[in-house]
Amino acid sequence: MAKKIIALVKLQIMAGKATPAPPVGPALGQHGINIKAFCDEFNKKTQSQNGMIIPVVVNIYFDKSFNFITKVPPVSCLLKKMCNIDSGSKIPNREIVAEINQEQIREIAIKKIEDLNANSIESAIKMICGTARSIGIKVII
Repeated sequence: MAKKIIALVKLQIMAGKATPAPPVGPALGQHGINIKAFCDEFNKKTQSQNGMIIPVVVNIYFDKSFNFITKVPPVSCLLKKMCNIDSGSKIPNREIVAEINQEQIREIAIKKIEDLNANSIESAIKMICGTARSIGIKVII
């Protein structure tokens, strides 16, 4: 018989750096699960992606056990990593902080397609181009 899920918690946590401090502690503690066990397991699973923000979906069951699914980092984080920048532009569309080409955008689209609301790679590329422009990255066609 399947376990009954009592809560579904969505968080964004820095890879390899989950701690019982906010946002993890308060979000999971109210459901009575072992926060240290979650942090240890999450850090072990995401250690190879150090420095990236990882979206995670935590399923909490009636018996206070849990499991979690990690997803691909947000598009903005992937773009910043691809362009080797720390942050986007403070004045988008006026100040360009980096440039990216179509091949790099296609690579990000292939990684992120399952999390995007897109039916094809071409539509995912358009979404990623929009995100790039909104954080001050010039798309070279």
